[in-house]
Amino acid sequence: MAAPDSSEYAPYYGKYITLVAGDNVVAALEDQPRQTLALLSGLSEEQGDFRYAPDKWSIKEMLGHVIDAERVFSYRALRFARHDGTPLASFEQDDYVRAGGFGDRRLVDLIEEFVAVRRATVWLFRTLSPDAWMRRGVASGNPVSVRAVAYIVAGHELHHRAVLQEKYLAAL
Repeated sequence: MAAPDSSEYAPYYGKYITLVAGDNVVAALEDQPRQTLALLSGLSEEQGDFRYAPDKWSIKEMLGHVIDAERVFSYRALRFARHDGTPLASFEQDDYVRAGGFGDRRLVDLIEEFVAVRRATVWLFRTLSPDAWMRRGVASGNPVSVRAVAYIVAGHELHHRAVLQEKYLAAL
């Protein structure tokens, strides 16, 4: 499945889509958790609460954000793949993180949830027909294809993994 062209997503998402190497986004989605888990699994609960700056999310909050965003994006892909043309609203990531209570949860539980959500995401995309991949809908006021959503999910995780490595783990 080749990467989407720029007509399939809002320009903002290009920064995520370009992070995904190759043209097998399902394989990328399947492989990513191993690499992310390798970074997260060695952290203590205390380290899960670490913020690299006072106004930034903790590691737990960042992981909770990745989980929430993946659920939202996958829901969009499901709706559009099933020919649902209802425009879908945006979501405010900071509000979701504030309401998520991620700081009150154990890091190990968030890691397990990430793996479970990713498995569901992979199953969704793995079972789509070729036509379903190309279907489009409107989310956050912008047209987007199912194919683009898959690349957005993969690229969003890669973006946050890089932030984890460069900002959080480098400062620990």
